[in-house]
Amino acid sequence: MQLNQAVSRRLTELLREKNMTQYQLYMKSGVPKSTIGNIVNCAYDSVKLRVLHELCQGLEIGLEEFFRSPLFDEEDLEP
Repeated sequence: MQLNQAVSRRLTELLREKNMTQYQLYMKSGVPKSTIGNIVNCAYDSVKLRVLHELCQGLEIGLEEFFRSPLFDEEDLEP
């Protein structure tokens, strides 16, 4: 799996866990709705760490919790 796919899946997972919509995340994080949608739809090859940090703030989690997922196991990610 590519890293942008793992980020997309993890964000979708967290939104479901938190029972949040992309719009609610936009309101809480300040990250534009279009950016959130593009991340979820894997429209970007990569995502800036600053954007992930802002999304995590909106989700009320830390970056370490975002990346604490089997999706980011090194052996499963493509180089």
